Amino acid sequence: MDRKKIVHRLDTPFSAVEWPQISQEDQDAILELICQYRRTFVTPSKGKRKRKLTEQQGDAKTPQVPPAPELAAYVDVGFSTISRNLQHLSAVAISKETEEAKGGEHDEKVSRGSKKAPYSIIFVARSGQSSAFNCHFPQMVAVASKSQAKEEKMRLVGFSKSCEERLAAALGIPRVSSVALRADAPQAKGLVDFVREHVAPIEVAWLQEAGSGKFLETNIEAVPTKIGSKKTKSS
Repeated sequence: MDRKKIVHRLDTPFSAVEWPQISQEDQDAILELICQYRRTFVTPSKGKRKRKLTEQQGDAKTPQVPPAPELAAYVDVGFSTISRNLQHLSAVAISKETEEAKGGEHDEKVSRGSKKAPYSIIFVARSGQSSAFNCHFPQMVAVASKSQAKEEKMRLVGFSKSCEERLAAALGIPRVSSVALRADAPQAKGLVDFVREHVAPIEVAWLQEAGSGKFLETNIEAVPTKIGSKKTKSS
């Protein structure tokens, strides 16, 4: 007969926030829409003859750097940049919610540092990466989008299949781990509408309970645990 003992543990509401569940079919469709959307901002080549003539007229030794596409002002790339902006958006959302609860007006000094529109979608290539690099995104997105309307809340898309190379090729950079698209990005309505239709906004239950101001007792769980047999010492 197996021996058992009772182990007590605390059930904390501050658990990890789950990533939105997205079917593989929807992930593939979203990735294809991203690549198509990026191609709409690629300037068509004028051909080798036009380039050769330009080099002859100018200094052939000085390479011409193409201007940044219009889309660059509405896209952020990389964990660090996106995380910093999410942190600022979270501070703005919390300040706005606090002032509204007090019956006052939102302090515009907090949001003065951000003249750009908030994110509408954040894409993360999760495949092949440790969760330590991206586990903060669900909770940060949930907090940053608290003050947004439900249908306009920020969406988080995590790709489970490897897609870094394709995303990097579409953006024209060596490598990419995450991409954020702002709400006012031009010609992005089709992509944004599809993602909002197939990806649910992130909800954090304990965050809503904490905002209610109600006292919650500590939940202590008693879990029966089997005790293994003692190992016999070898002489």
